[in-house]
Amino acid sequence: MLFLLPAYLSENTSINHFSPVIKDYIMQTDYFFVENEKTARKVIKFFAPEKKQSDLKLFLLDKYTENADIKEAQDRMLNGQDFGLLSEAGLPCIADPGNLIVKWCHEKNIRVMPISGPSSIILALISSGFNGQEFTFNGYLPIEKGEKKKRIQNLESELQKTGYSQIFMETPYRNNALFEDLIKFLSPNAKLCIAANINDPEHEFIKTKTIKDWQKQKPELHKVPAVFVLGK
Repeated sequence: MLFLLPAYLSENTSINHFSPVIKDYIMQTDYFFVENEKTARKVIKFFAPEKKQSDLKLFLLDKYTENADIKEAQDRMLNGQDFGLLSEAGLPCIADPGNLIVKWCHEKNIRVMPISGPSSIILALISSGFNGQEFTFNGYLPIEKGEKKKRIQNLESELQKTGYSQIFMETPYRNNALFEDLIKFLSPNAKLCIAANINDPEHEFIKTKTIKDWQKQKPELHKVPAVFVLGK
């Protein structure tokens, strides 16, 4: 089987927020597909501190990975070895490259088992006050200034046309630059939710305001994990 395991969104989140079955599945196997080895080891230690780190067999699965790069792991799965799949934060396969191995498992008739856990994208949406019936996750916006401006304006246009909430994110060290572009290129009355440090008991910040109000009170988002939502 392939266990789709959640990771915490904040290291400060209480273990009591998570289902105890996460630990059970981690204890069941030493083999994991991970986006980042250092993060994965910390997550595994968080859920199962008694598990020996030296026993772990970690296979890198990031946006550059192809099936040929993880052939050894796939061969083990075909021979009956259970694996876990861990994202850097939240649920695997959402804003995460884990779908590569999930797709392969379906093709090889290997059981895929999703385990409940937090998703920053869904938590931001339900905290925004915006339409949760119809929404679009747009991933990361373009880096190039002209393309980013066009994309931001297209998102607002799509929102006005369809009513679909528009969710997107940025690499944390670019958050402040993205925020400045949002307040520059969006209409003053457009509504924007910023959900930062989700699930951090001390530093969580979730606010929905109009752009003209955000211009008066700019948050500090540098190197802070955040999700942005445009909505009505």
